[in-house]
Amino acid sequence: MTAARLLFPAVVLLVGCAGRGPRGGRDLPAVDALFTDYTGPSVPGASVVVIQDGRVILRRAFGMADLGQHIPATPATDYRLASLTKQFTAMAVMLLARDGKLGYDQHVRDILPELPPAARPVTIRNLLNHTSGLWDYEDLIPDTQTVQVSDHDVLALLARRDTGYFAPGMQYRYSNSGYVLLGLVVERVSGMSLPRFLHARLFAPLGMTATVAHVEGADTVPNRAYGYTPNPTGFTPSDQSVTSATLGDGGVYTSVDDLVRWDQALDGASLVDTATLRLATTPPELPSGALSQYGFGWFVDTYRGERRWRHTGETSGFRNAIQRFPDRRFTVFVLTNRNGGEPGTIAERLADLLLFRSKSTP
Repeated sequence: MTAARLLFPAVVLLVGCAGRGPRGGRDLPAVDALFTDYTGPSVPGASVVVIQDGRVILRRAFGMADLGQHIPATPATDYRLASLTKQFTAMAVMLLARDGKLGYDQHVRDILPELPPAARPVTIRNLLNHTSGLWDYEDLIPDTQTVQVSDHDVLALLARRDTGYFAPGMQYRYSNSGYVLLGLVVERVSGMSLPRFLHARLFAPLGMTATVAHVEGADTVPNRAYGYTPNPTGFTPSDQSVTSATLGDGGVYTSVDDLVRWDQALDGASLVDTATLRLATTPPELPSGALSQYGFGWFVDTYRGERRWRHTGETSGFRNAIQRFPDRRFTVFVLTNRNGGEPGTIAERLADLLLFRSKSTP
C-alpha cells in the first residue's frame, strides 16, 4: 500500500464531515463558493485536492462527471488533463536522459529524421522549453479535417513545412507541436509506445492505477468524465475534437486522487534527482533579453513572494490547473469537465485562502 493510499481515510475526516476540514472547517464555505458554477445535479463538475506538507488537507468534488448517465464527479473521477500532460511527457524524457539514452542538447532530427532540413538545429531542450520555433500543428490542420489527428499525423504535417517562426533557441513560443514530437522521441528511443512507457515507468511505479495516456479502442479510462460546452439552455456534449487524439501534448487522463501520488513523487524526487528537477524548473536564458517562464513541462514564476510551478490545460470539454509552491510544500489541483470557467484562478484563490492567509492568521 502506498503512502498516498494511507492518507485517504484521514481525508474523509478532514474534509468529508460536518465541522471538520481545512482550519477546522471554517474555510469550507469559502471553498464551496469558489465552485458554485460547478455545483448541482445538472452541471458538469470539478474535482479538487490540496496538499500541504505531504498531507491532503482538502479533497472534494462538485457537479457531474457524466450528465447523460447522471454520474456525479468524485475525487476518483478521471479527467482529460490536456496540457497538464506535458509534465508527464517531460518526465519521460528526463528518465531517458537519466538512462543515458538521449541528451538534452541532442538534435531532434537525429531521432525523427522525417523533420524538414530547417529543423536540423532543433534540440530536445528546445522542445522541452518551447524554444524550437516549429510550427503549431493546429495551424496546419485543414478546416475540412474531420478525422482525428494522431501524433504521427502531426509529424507528417511538420515534415512538409521547411520553415519556422524563428531560429531555434532565440525566442519562446508555446508549442503543442514540440510536446507531440517529444512523445514520439520517447517512443523511438525506448522502443515502447508512449502510453506503455508512461505506464511502465511512471504510473505503475507510483501507484497511479487510474491514470492512462488514452488511445480510443486500446484502453479504458476508469471513472471517466465527459466534456461539455455551455449553451443558452444548458450544456452540449463536446468531449472530442480533431485534436483530441494526440498524446504527448495532452492525452493523459487522471484523477485528483492519483495526482496526490504524482505530487509526492515530485516532493520526494523519487523519479529523478533534485538536480534534474532543478533543471526542469529553471527557464532558459534567451538571447537579446527574450523572456521565458517555462522549464520542462512547467511554467515557473513567483506569487506573493513564493516560487511557483504552475500549468493550465484546455481541450475540448475540459479546463484544468495546477499550482505548486515547492518551498512551502503546498499544491492545488483543479480538474473540470467543461469549456469555460477559470480553474487557474480558482487554484490561485485556494492558495490565497489556505496557504497565504496563514502568514497573518493564526
